[in-house]
Amino acid sequence: MDKDYTILINRKHPLPEDFIPEHLVDIGLPFDAVPGEPKRLLEEKTARSALELITRSRSEGLNLYCISGYRSYRRQKELFTGDSYVAPPGSSEHQSGLALDMSCPAVQMELTEAFAETKEGIWLNRHAALFGFIIRYPKNKEHITGIPWEPWHIRYVTRSLASYLSLTGLTLEEYHMLENPVDFSNLK
Repeated sequence: MDKDYTILINRKHPLPEDFIPEHLVDIGLPFDAVPGEPKRLLEEKTARSALELITRSRSEGLNLYCISGYRSYRRQKELFTGDSYVAPPGSSEHQSGLALDMSCPAVQMELTEAFAETKEGIWLNRHAALFGFIIRYPKNKEHITGIPWEPWHIRYVTRSLASYLSLTGLTLEEYHMLENPVDFSNLK
């Protein structure tokens, strides 16, 4: 059975404190982090899809960099300050190994809304779904996701679901609220 890439992780649907994803890998993605740092890790299929995404962006002359991938429950607990941009421990998608924060040199590798206006941010918004990713916390959906707009935070959900969400404009929360959601679990 395939991993559940469509799982909803948020304040209402947290991961257990002891949850550690299987098959975390560092496949050498361009990270703004030194080798060996845990934030360079991603779930294997997510990492391979991110590599395809970055390779394609580089072929188009862009400079996307990974900033943060996997984050343990313990690390999230250290980072949590009550700020609306930082999820409480257990409710961060980074703990799943399926989420990735991205940035570029044009915004000094910062996680900032200004990223959305860079060539890289515009490209990521337009092309993420082709590689199985969604912009997880879109603009004007804060009342649904509970998280302010984060144009840098992408989440792997499979190509089929990412395409569906991109075409419909639904968030992952809205997808999970559908009475009869489309089942993408058997599609590759």
